[in-house]
Amino acid sequence: MAVTANTGEDDVMSTINITPFTDVLLVLLIIFIILASVTKEPKLPLAHNKDKVKPSQILVYVDDKDHINVGSTQTDVAGAPDVFRQLQDQTNHIYTSVIIKADPHASYGTILQVMDAAKKENLTNFGLANKVEGSKG
Repeated sequence: MAVTANTGEDDVMSTINITPFTDVLLVLLIIFIILASVTKEPKLPLAHNKDKVKPSQILVYVDDKDHINVGSTQTDVAGAPDVFRQLQDQTNHIYTSVIIKADPHASYGTILQVMDAAKKENLTNFGLANKVEGSKG
């Protein structure tokens, strides 16, 4: 058994207590997690490229409630392949490009399903419409 003698002087701690440091880090982590879940989705960037793109006669619009307009025909995801097929039959399959304009709150999955439906009808070139810098709308 080891016996230590108490000389009356205060012993100096030779280790660092990291408990307060860990507590502060955990509180900061919780604050950042809460802020990350509350922050809003960023706005879409403006287009800086003002070059003309090859015009397409097929325009698809997807709104925030995932309603799909192919040209002037309104449809849903299940009916999109039929609308593309009819459109291609009416135009003798001369078009290969589609321009898609989607609301920022539209479902990404819906846009991919529309692109897949267009690919089945040999519409393989896609353009995504956005707001050009300096334009209204």
